[in-house]
Amino acid sequence: MTSVISEPEIHKGLANVVVDYTSISKVSTDTNSLLYRGYPVQELSAKCSFEEVAYLLWYGELPSASQLSSLCDSERPQRSLDPQVKALIDTIPLTAHPMDVLRSATSLIGALDPRANDNSKAANLEKAISLFAKLPAVVAYDQRRRHSLGVVEPRGDLGYDENFLYMTFGEVPDKVVVDAFRTSMILYAEHSFNASTFTARVVTSTLSDIYSAVVAAIAALKGPLHGGANEAVMHTFDEIGSADNVISWLDSALGRKAKIMGFGHRVYKNGDSRVPIMKASLDALVRHYGRWEIAELYAQLEAAMAARNGIKPNLDYPSGPAYHLMGFDTATFTPIFVAARVTGWTAHVMEQYSTNSLIRPLSYYNGPEERHLH
Repeated sequence: MTSVISEPEIHKGLANVVVDYTSISKVSTDTNSLLYRGYPVQELSAKCSFEEVAYLLWYGELPSASQLSSLCDSERPQRSLDPQVKALIDTIPLTAHPMDVLRSATSLIGALDPRANDNSKAANLEKAISLFAKLPAVVAYDQRRRHSLGVVEPRGDLGYDENFLYMTFGEVPDKVVVDAFRTSMILYAEHSFNASTFTARVVTSTLSDIYSAVVAAIAALKGPLHGGANEAVMHTFDEIGSADNVISWLDSALGRKAKIMGFGHRVYKNGDSRVPIMKASLDALVRHYGRWEIAELYAQLEAAMAARNGIKPNLDYPSGPAYHLMGFDTATFTPIFVAARVTGWTAHVMEQYSTNSLIRPLSYYNGPEERHLH
């Protein structure tokens, strides 16, 4: 009697596959809300600094005043761009994408750290804070060098968000800009087992070091289906030109089955819960700069997408034009995402170490049957 071998169920892209526990974040489908350690991100973005949210992700609780002060005392002295890292950046051609620059710089930061292979919780917390402090200087300098501008040294009297903007533009912008930037960083900080976070956890599961995990995560985030989507949104806006062109542009794009970046999400089925928060920040920036044409194009494309296929925006849709209004180059958008998400990545790396098991899924072979050379 011949036995019938049934094929296993294949979950392409690991869709709907639960691979582990995490206590770091959760998308609550009941309330359509993103929770960091149990706190709705809406509340965190309204009431907390980015330093407080970083502490929450790493330690599991919001900091007391003294704990926050201790974190800032540790982070602020590490903000300067290391001369060796600057020298490396200067050797990378301006034709390279800023994500390539950031990936390479992060690798060197790890290579320069004598604690790189110490995977203890205490050492990894120190390294997480160090990356948190150092990556803004890399992102800021890379944008400046593309405009033939030099390094702006950090200021220890400024909070994280103000200092990031100061190192990029040489001045601290108005409060509305700082608040919008802070909001975006908090919203981008963490999002469960997304592609880049899962990449970091896979690398960590081999007992590699935290820098290797972050470098791999940066590589995963570069793709337009993940972090690069915020750049793609701005390219879309540039291509459309004005609100008057939205319908014809969208009909053409959908006709050739092009993916409209900034819309849809694997996890959210009723709209990305982060969008209303970031959209409010974008609206504030539009009013601040008087850039009403951005708001009109945004609204027209969102409405047209809803009418055509009912697909709603994700966080990248409002964040792209928001970063544009702040003055960031489009290619810098995803490196900003990295500077935010490194907090979530490093929290996941430490969680993976704490209950580690090598991540090694199976595949179902569908190639030729066994054959031999003659």
